[in-house]
Amino acid sequence: MKAIARLISTLQIDTRLLGMVAALIFIWVGFDLLTDGRFLTPRNLFNLSVQTASVAVMATGMVFVIVTRHIDLSLGSLLGLIGMIVGSAQVHWLPQIMGTDSGMIWIVSCVIGLAVGAGIGAFQGWIIGFMAVPAFIVTLGGLLIWRGAAWWVTSGQTVAPLDKTYRLLGGGAEGTLGNTMSWIAALAACIAATIMLFWSRRTKIQHAIAVKPLWAECALAALFSAGILGFAAVMTAYEVPKRAAERIYKAKGLAIPEGGIEMVHGIAIPVVIVVVTAIVMTIIARRTRFGRYVFAAGGNPDAAELSGIDTRFLTVKVFALMGGLTAIAAIIASARLGSVGNDLGTLDELRVIAAAVIGGTALSGGIGTIHGAILGAVLMQSLQSGMAMVGVDAPLQSIVVGVVLVVAVLIDSYYRRKAGV
Repeated sequence: MKAIARLISTLQIDTRLLGMVAALIFIWVGFDLLTDGRFLTPRNLFNLSVQTASVAVMATGMVFVIVTRHIDLSLGSLLGLIGMIVGSAQVHWLPQIMGTDSGMIWIVSCVIGLAVGAGIGAFQGWIIGFMAVPAFIVTLGGLLIWRGAAWWVTSGQTVAPLDKTYRLLGGGAEGTLGNTMSWIAALAACIAATIMLFWSRRTKIQHAIAVKPLWAECALAALFSAGILGFAAVMTAYEVPKRAAERIYKAKGLAIPEGGIEMVHGIAIPVVIVVVTAIVMTIIARRTRFGRYVFAAGGNPDAAELSGIDTRFLTVKVFALMGGLTAIAAIIASARLGSVGNDLGTLDELRVIAAAVIGGTALSGGIGTIHGAILGAVLMQSLQSGMAMVGVDAPLQSIVVGVVLVVAVLIDSYYRRKAGV
């Protein structure tokens, strides 16, 4: 045990993050045993990755919101409203302006959704920051207002079918990178991760900051690469059913080979969106003035104001960012379903908050990580998917998720007291 502790210390791995990974592995293995090996299959893990995507995207923004000592309860309703607006723009509004055959309709609808999300987020942030109304009250009101507004957009009618190209953003048999592109993307990710590791090491050396031994950096690079390549291997092991593959070939006007079609899913487009979002949000958090201001304001708001940070305008920007990420999540969720109903996004705000908190974001502010929130989202979705496969009733699923959230916060509080954070 002492040798393992020394190894972890040398590699400078966050023990809390390591504990979350261990918990996730325990959950996966446990459900795999309970489902007779059906949980840890390429098909289920592919579906799990797609189902996690929208919550994971929003969880990255919730990190910033909670770090600044705020909360956003309106996310689920706002997601439903944006989804309804984007869907209505594709089906009802834009075809009358741009023509039914325009290939730009889905792009314009996405831009509209992003603008609405960022605008509503900024508006809520303005009320919170400049009008000094608590975020809990503002976003609680938003939870009711935006859900009602979503119903008002179409008078409660489901919007369908959505644009065919747009639906690719939600995953599915066609909404993936495929076999070749999945491996290319995985290799590119391995190279990028390795470069980032050693670039960080070089920067630390330049600033006379202690660094890990070179072998430790190489070990971490190998570990990250193994994880990325392993994920790609699992995703490319999920074959597209023969009939579905034939429909795809016919829709594209391709001839079906004599020996039959061998087609795999590969990495889903929603997963690519999550990875890109995580990278961008991590860079914002660690490498930009805005990110430093967010964590400084969350750690000590009074000191941040005295140092010249405009915390009120910062709040507006944080909630605008949260609204934009909610719009991306709405695009993923509606594209995956292929339609938009009035229940889209219901209770997603609770799942997002739970993912961020389980991932290590402190409700007291000032502390949180993007990768932790995404891991928290995966853990939450794994619990729900596993319980559904086992046959656990929905009410009991809610009880289990609630208990896990409370226990996670208790463990986090104990960990921070022991660490003196």
